[in-house]
Amino acid sequence: MNIKVFEPLREMAMLEAARVPLKGWQRAAVSIGAFIGAARDPGRADLVHALAETTGQGAFEKTLERMKNCPEGMEILRDRPRVISSTVEHLYDMPPNTFGGTYAKFMGKRNFSPDDRTPVRFCDTDDLAYVVMRSREAHDIWHTLFNLNTNLIGETALKLIEFEQMQIPMGALGFVAGSARLNEKQRKLFFSHYFPWAVKAGLQATDLMSVYYEKYWEEDVEEVRRKWGIIPAPPPPKQD
Repeated sequence: MNIKVFEPLREMAMLEAARVPLKGWQRAAVSIGAFIGAARDPGRADLVHALAETTGQGAFEKTLERMKNCPEGMEILRDRPRVISSTVEHLYDMPPNTFGGTYAKFMGKRNFSPDDRTPVRFCDTDDLAYVVMRSREAHDIWHTLFNLNTNLIGETALKLIEFEQMQIPMGALGFVAGSARLNEKQRKLFFSHYFPWAVKAGLQATDLMSVYYEKYWEEDVEEVRRKWGIIPAPPPPKQD
């Protein structure tokens, strides 16, 4: 039997081992500390994710319930697939028009690794911890589906879509923080061109946390976009 079959199980065990149970006051203390640290250094993914976990539990619980009420979401919770190097390396051999091939091109072009994810630490249950990790591993998949760049404008737009999809406070905070960091020219472009699109795109798309992406890697990327109600980001307007 291929040893790679056991990779997601091993990774899930590591995920569970990293968890730290928190009481109410401890959760508040971690939230405050993470907020202060992330405000000073937005590049600290560990602090950003700690803030998301400690402030977004209610939103993640609702996401979990939606997944439980969806046949495909239930399959995901049962199988607990992981988007990690050992499970997606074959995508680099897929045709460029496939969903998997498009994702691989996105990751390879930026030299991104799907393994560069902060472990989930502050969730109360295994299921909730998995949902949080799944949302992190889906982040670059959403970039691929919506055809969004990873620059400040692209990340800010995706934060808005994430908030619309999951109602996570950190999504709204990330959108506000990202907007504030845009310069005047970028801000004008964002709110006139990308903001209206992101509002519509996030609301029109299906519940993307209940999509078993691994089943669709071989399908045409435009076909899966249509299937899931994805509106790709509009190209930037031509400069006069």
